[in-house]
Amino acid sequence: MSVSTPFQSGALQYLSSGDVPAYMQALGQAARHAASELRRADTGLKNRALCAIAERLKAARERILDANAADLQHGRENGLESALLDRLALDDVRVSSMIEGLHHVAALPDPVGEIDDMRYRPSGIQVGKMRVPLGVIGIIYESRPNVTLEAASLCLKSGNACILRGGSEASESNAAISACIQAGLADVGLPAGSVQVVATTDRAAVGEMISMPEYVDVIIPRGGKSLIERISREARVPVIKHLDGVCHVYIDTTADPAKALAIAVNAKTHRYGTCNTMETLLVDAPIADLLLPELARAYGEHSVELRGCQRTLALLPQAIAATDADWSAEYLAPILAIKIVDGIDEAIAHIEFYGSHHTDAIVTQDYSLARRFMAEVDSSSVIVNASTRFADGFEYGLGAEIGISTDKLHARGPVGLEGLTTRKYVVFGDGQVRQ
Repeated sequence: MSVSTPFQSGALQYLSSGDVPAYMQALGQAARHAASELRRADTGLKNRALCAIAERLKAARERILDANAADLQHGRENGLESALLDRLALDDVRVSSMIEGLHHVAALPDPVGEIDDMRYRPSGIQVGKMRVPLGVIGIIYESRPNVTLEAASLCLKSGNACILRGGSEASESNAAISACIQAGLADVGLPAGSVQVVATTDRAAVGEMISMPEYVDVIIPRGGKSLIERISREARVPVIKHLDGVCHVYIDTTADPAKALAIAVNAKTHRYGTCNTMETLLVDAPIADLLLPELARAYGEHSVELRGCQRTLALLPQAIAATDADWSAEYLAPILAIKIVDGIDEAIAHIEFYGSHHTDAIVTQDYSLARRFMAEVDSSSVIVNASTRFADGFEYGLGAEIGISTDKLHARGPVGLEGLTTRKYVVFGDGQVRQ
């Protein structure tokens, strides 16, 4: 297979002259060319590419960390919010995790080419479905440079070419990671257009990417609500998305207090800047007196600001009054809204009205209530007796995730390899003709 294409080799020439539309068209053509070659790539070749990229990352570890340090410094100078700085930051542990993630994806079963649902029809033909790549995936994201690698690995393993447009705040980190990806692709002879990182921070590039249905089959935005709303509104390409991560934990009267305390603290304080972090805690009234003071002490150790309903304020004088806006807020910060509710009906109604259909959890010892919660809460992940922080592609065994979808068509929840494929009908016959 070729290492580059004539389309891609001329792309930077357009960029140097400031012609962003022509540059993006060149990336699109290169990606479409690469997608046709990736459809023919077997599992072994794709896995060798992932391992080659991992080796390149190991060799470039210091260069990547230096580039990230430069991005962090620019971010601080430009007043980047603490949550975004946290998403942007790489350290030795996170780089090692990125390398491990590549090997993990390589070890996953390859969904491409799987045929299932085979059945004989009265005519004698066999009808089934084969899993195939989507084609070319455009991914637009902010802050997290590890997304560059996660997206590349999942797209490669699922046989898709991808065009990646990271945020300007991570430009140095993304460039360093992109160089490793390109070198790894070349090592195994895959086209350079298989993974392309947009080399301009000009926002016009986003507008072009979401308007190229002839080259891009699906767009996946990962970032703030304003970005995703813009993509959803303007895209001429199908979009896989979620707007908010307003996640809830509901603690039922029957909950084990020790488990409830551990889950509620972890769901909020494990990391503040992620979409699966709890933003609202719902506590059943009969156990509020016992549990909330203990939780407040634990949150105080993490300097979490508490905003509560009137019944919560009566128990926690250190809390401040919650407004209606707090119930639908995605804080991405050490702030938590707390509401005391009268049973599971009120809890489910609150989640339905204020939630974002991302991830919601119940802590209970009552199996029937757990089943009700799972059936009636309309979220992409519903969790029983565990932290919302588990709503993650790696934790779900997907190797990594390219994003979390709260849509209901095609993919929902963490989007891994299968979410990046579709299925087509295949028919086997033995000379049959339709009568």
